[in-house]
Amino acid sequence: MLTGPRLFLRPLRSSDHASWRAVRERSRNWLEPWEPMPEPGSPDPVTDFDAFRARCGAWDRQRHFDSAYGFGLFRLDGALVGEISLGSVQRGPFQAAFIGYWVDREHAGKGYVPEGVALVMRYGFDELHLHRLEASIVPRNAPSRRVAEKLGMREEGIALRFLQIQGVYENHVRYAITSEEWQARGAEITQRFLT
Repeated sequence: MLTGPRLFLRPLRSSDHASWRAVRERSRNWLEPWEPMPEPGSPDPVTDFDAFRARCGAWDRQRHFDSAYGFGLFRLDGALVGEISLGSVQRGPFQAAFIGYWVDREHAGKGYVPEGVALVMRYGFDELHLHRLEASIVPRNAPSRRVAEKLGMREEGIALRFLQIQGVYENHVRYAITSEEWQARGAEITQRFLT
């Protein structure tokens, strides 16, 4: 579990389904414009408990194999407000991962995502010893871009037709931070978002 001043992050469990489902249903129109379409015929974890349980199991297996780390984003009172992940962990000469995040529409703009991402950045650099963390964001997704910018991630340019979003391969703005930048600015980020 990763703990900040207002939040904690932990892997989702099957017992979280009811609260996760409520958030996802309430925020569906807010979140889906930025997400890939599911595979045709795949069950929806929002409405299908077994699919949600399988999703939790997949995150657990990925964590076990050091290939991805998924976390529910919870307020200290236990309310689920979103998710944050370190995905596509690459070892060897890369030592890199992608940061992904979403937040319940009702909790957007309260600073929960920057705090949660700061926790994940600290975990990625200090515990997993990664060298580079990257976030790739659809250019028109201004709230997500603000999170990366607040945390001092460098804008590196546009990746053309990078990822399928709602059935269309969309361009993405790539933001990154390296371990050298974390060493230089990690204390400032920690002070700003985690104290």
